[in-house]
Amino acid sequence: MYKNMKVLSCSALVGLLLSVSSVSADEKHAENHAKPADERTALVLKPDERAVVLLEMRQFLSGVQLMTDAFARDDAKALANAARSLGKAAVHEVPPALRAKLPAEFKQLGFSVHNEFDQIAMDAESMGDMKHSMTQLASTLQKCVACHTIYQIQNEPYPALHK
Repeated sequence: MYKNMKVLSCSALVGLLLSVSSVSADEKHAENHAKPADERTALVLKPDERAVVLLEMRQFLSGVQLMTDAFARDDAKALANAARSLGKAAVHEVPPALRAKLPAEFKQLGFSVHNEFDQIAMDAESMGDMKHSMTQLASTLQKCVACHTIYQIQNEPYPALHK
């Protein structure tokens, strides 16, 4: 019994030493790999303007999920419907004040993405080639990734309260 306790004690000691050295290694790793600064271009918008832009992004994401489901079911008609819902039909009137704040490149990316979803819808209906449609979607999503790599959306700071 004493021998078993000695083995257990040694095992516990080794485990403790390993966990301490692991924490130390994790701390050193964290020190050497500090979180990089976010160097994306900030689009500083009023909360309601920011909500408009974020709503459109959520609609894109929901539509892409529907498209992915259509790919999984090999359903070109459902794919076309989902893609069309993200095309020019999804473009809504952007308030002039918001439009003026958005960089031309941001707006160009957005319009090209809407146009590409319309093309995906037309090709899915006319060709029914799901591999072709998947390639088109991958290309379109590269623009989404590029936009998210370039831009961040921030709220305008609240005006200071006068005392």
